[in-house]
Amino acid sequence: MENPIIELVGLTKLYGSLKAVDHLDLTIEKGEIYGLLGPNGAGKTTTILMLLGLTEPSSGKVTVCGYNSTTQPVAVKQKVGYMPDNLGFYDSMNALDNLVYIARLNGIAESEVKQRAMEMMELVGLSKAMYNRAGTYSRGMKQRLGLAEVLIKQPEVIILDEPTLGIDPAGVKEFLSFIRQLSRQHGITVLLSSHHLNQVQQVCDRVGIFVEGKLLANDHIDRLSAQLFSKDSHVIMISLAAPLDNPAHYHEALMRLEGVKNVDVTGNAIEISCTRNATPEFVRLFVEKGHDIMGVSRKEYGLEEIYHRYFESSLTENISNGKSGNLFQRSFFKRTGK
Repeated sequence: MENPIIELVGLTKLYGSLKAVDHLDLTIEKGEIYGLLGPNGAGKTTTILMLLGLTEPSSGKVTVCGYNSTTQPVAVKQKVGYMPDNLGFYDSMNALDNLVYIARLNGIAESEVKQRAMEMMELVGLSKAMYNRAGTYSRGMKQRLGLAEVLIKQPEVIILDEPTLGIDPAGVKEFLSFIRQLSRQHGITVLLSSHHLNQVQQVCDRVGIFVEGKLLANDHIDRLSAQLFSKDSHVIMISLAAPLDNPAHYHEALMRLEGVKNVDVTGNAIEISCTRNATPEFVRLFVEKGHDIMGVSRKEYGLEEIYHRYFESSLTENISNGKSGNLFQRSFFKRTGK
């Protein structure tokens, strides 16, 4: 990757004996939407603070837009817009005045501040509510106002820390769609920190799975899926109108086909794991035997399965090393039942 807009090399942060971030290496390209995924306490926010130059690393180096975050924090802040999970506005002021105030703090010329603020309000869909007091805004509207605040200085990078907390599902979908549109149309690099798997999968180009300060995985979701589930990368599910009269016969016939690794027959449902997509051959076999097929589907391994697999590996490693796994891992498995 040539001239990445964000580059972390051996980034480490210690708080006494606690290693919050552990030798993190990461590069993010211009215009990319990168999802930093992990449970609360994994080190995501600490990494963001080092990116912004708000806390110094114990070792390693952070470069953002060509500037060293530790030695040139002001230059970095001029290039980066940051939206934390908790937004603060002056509730007694209207939204436009809040934004104008922020514009002045960012050094925007007085002759431009109001026009720029109004443009940002329109960009995030708040033009009709710009004169309403910020205290009357819903959580979703405040998130949009926060995004307008981030964008007003025209940053090259936007960092969003848990940006969808407290927003209803429809608002989340709309917000994420806007983030993607913004990145694509204006070439803005977005770093999105979250523990919501489905939201990260909806919007991000690449993901990094972060556990106990370590980056366990870093790639496109489809590539991670192929790496983790290569042995059964294709899982085909076939539903018949009636149960098979001789399941063992069909099990044997399917297992003889090239690439088939496993066959599971349960009543009128057949699940076939294989190394290639042989769906036409499977369907042909049942049709030639006179069976009516009610449905055919292919299982897709998404971020939830990838996330679980990496957590499972991490937990197994901890147990083998005499550790029981941290609280966040235990709560994850309890919550998902895995």
